[in-house]
Amino acid sequence: MSASAPSTDEIDGPRYVAIITDGNGRWAKARGLPAIRGHEAGADVVKARLRDAVRLGVKELTVYSFSTENWRRSKAEVSGLMRMFARRIDAETPELKAEGVRMRFIGRREPPVSKRLIEKMLWAEAQTADNDRITLFVAFNYGGRAEIIDAARRFQGETEEEFRALLYAPEMHDPDLIIRTSGEQRLSNYLMWQSAYSELVFREELWPDFGEQAFRESLEEYARRQRRFGGR
Repeated sequence: MSASAPSTDEIDGPRYVAIITDGNGRWAKARGLPAIRGHEAGADVVKARLRDAVRLGVKELTVYSFSTENWRRSKAEVSGLMRMFARRIDAETPELKAEGVRMRFIGRREPPVSKRLIEKMLWAEAQTADNDRITLFVAFNYGGRAEIIDAARRFQGETEEEFRALLYAPEMHDPDLIIRTSGEQRLSNYLMWQSAYSELVFREELWPDFGEQAFRESLEEYARRQRRFGGR
């Protein structure tokens, strides 16, 4: 994908998609590799599926990158992930900027996230702020309950619209579709406010094995469903 108009292969599917990118660690373990190798492979797949999303007509893609609960993992794995995030933000932001991708990070921007990494996230957002081909929301140090609590602490209004304005990314559309890989069937504290009426698709592939065909099949499954939003 280049900065010129991309080829499209749009389907009559969701425009706002969120993914729980689960299974990186299991993928690495099955191959006798350290966990960070699975996370690296998973990050490559995020970039590949982002490009597919553009061709398939998706306007917003949200990926669960690191949760508030993931700090419980081993110190070595967490340290490796932080280094990987910093390195990839530096390396990939210019490329995403050229491809028309707008980047937004959602989650708590406070310790234990380092000041240096927060600065890199702010830089990436500023570099890509004017892009409008697709928005990539990266849920980092994110928890759905934490997001609601953080908004509730500041809330002084009366309406859902006023509450939404206090979420991490008020401009984010509610996902039409949430995909989870690795065979697990739960939301794991992901987009708890935004997912109230999202359709759910669960896939057996571990995230590093989630290819273009699996992505397309997930969007097509959504397209076959009828959303009623409480009606008939």
